[in-house]
Amino acid sequence: MEAAPAMVSGSGDLHLRNDVRPRTLPDTPPFDLVIFGGTGDLAFRKLLPALFRCFSDGQVRGAHRIFGAALSEFQPGGYAARTREAIERACGPGGADQLLLAQFVESVHYQRLDAAGQQGWQELAQQLSVQPGRVRIYYLAVAPALITGICERLAALGLADERSRVVIEKPVGFDLASAAAINAAVGKVFAEERTFRIDHYLGKETVQNLTALRFGNALFEPLWNSKHIDHVQITVAETVGVEWRAQYYDSAGALRDMVQNHLLQLLCLVALEPPASLHADALRDEKLKVLRSLEPIGARAASLATVRGQYRAGSAHGQPARGYPEDVGRDDSTTDTFVALRAHVANWRWAGVPFYLRTGKRLAARVSEIVLTFREIPCSIFEAGRIAPNKLVLRLQPDEGVKLWLMLKAPGSGGMRLQRVPLDMSFAETFGGRHPDAYERLLMDVLGGNPALFMRRDEVEAAWSWIDPIRRAWDGADEPPRPYVAGSWGPSASIALIERDGRTWHEEPWS
Repeated sequence: MEAAPAMVSGSGDLHLRNDVRPRTLPDTPPFDLVIFGGTGDLAFRKLLPALFRCFSDGQVRGAHRIFGAALSEFQPGGYAARTREAIERACGPGGADQLLLAQFVESVHYQRLDAAGQQGWQELAQQLSVQPGRVRIYYLAVAPALITGICERLAALGLADERSRVVIEKPVGFDLASAAAINAAVGKVFAEERTFRIDHYLGKETVQNLTALRFGNALFEPLWNSKHIDHVQITVAETVGVEWRAQYYDSAGALRDMVQNHLLQLLCLVALEPPASLHADALRDEKLKVLRSLEPIGARAASLATVRGQYRAGSAHGQPARGYPEDVGRDDSTTDTFVALRAHVANWRWAGVPFYLRTGKRLAARVSEIVLTFREIPCSIFEAGRIAPNKLVLRLQPDEGVKLWLMLKAPGSGGMRLQRVPLDMSFAETFGGRHPDAYERLLMDVLGGNPALFMRRDEVEAAWSWIDPIRRAWDGADEPPRPYVAGSWGPSASIALIERDGRTWHEEPWS
């Protein structure tokens, strides 16, 4: 469906002509969206391009304004020009309709503002007061330490009414105590149903299809338990280093930055019980039960159940790559850039089934996938070799899709020769066209007031409750992270972690 043409009003708002509106898409309410941290990488690389795509697809359909708020200085029109450049870069050559882009950029404004001080707040309040009664969305693309102060200033200036919503980027805090303090401070200003703690992995198409695959097909749910599944692997691997996030990352590390949110959320979606509905709280209630069922990993278990690593100089994309100490300028840094661990969900469905989680930077490939390995057949009637177990592989990135690995007879004469082959469903080939980015889906859910794909307060705190003992165990052991060469699959200890159990990491090429 083609996007409806837009008209620009004198106020810099965008309006769609009533006579050409598609009938299948509801109007979004008139809104103002303020991006705190509006000059950051997240804003220019993800948020603004996602908002433009939503607009060009006809999903953003009411009058709206977008404000970037940060300390940087811009000449008049400079922020809008930077926004245009970021969108054109994200969309690629010829990917952005220039008329629609010009119309979208008309709605983009900038307010110089000190998130930690007083500068610019009155001016922001004045800008927002020009259009009273709108839904106001405050996207906090800032460090956790700034969240409380921003919410308090919004309340003091009367900018947080019953229609306002706040979006908080992960991680919420850096441990349970700080997360609870942030949640309490935010809760004084924004009700829980108006607080959207975003984890962009939950907006990915394959993650959404995990729910459809499991609960929309009679084939899988009867097998989705310890009787039939041997183990589960969740891998989120990156080939890049810390890059522009060096200062933040050196105080966080992979356990806080990735495991506490992305990987645990994926684990929850694999392990949850069937919810009564897809209503936000029904789904999040079941995720919370999974988090509370995770067996604790304390000091005694951490040495056997976890591995932490840190990359050293090697190669990436065929080019020399620096080690982490060089990237952050600290030879004595003990920050983890790699984590592998074995988790157990202590309930009837998953008793005895290990969940192996792995994430890291500067690894051999960029891949995010969930692998469910089924139990081996109890007895083979075939003479030739071992029968490989079935696997269900859900690829989140790149090349999103689903594969089911089966044993079939190879064509030809010469007896019953079995071969392991995949039933392969690529989203690009099956559905065609452009698939929305995760941020597009999640931003539209914020506009629609649907919190189903966002983390609830008790989820965040339950995740930290499980993560904190691991962190304390590492600190108490006083052992540095295990080094691994950039471009490898991490420390050799991560291989030993899974192979001690008679299993191995799934590292098969997708195509």
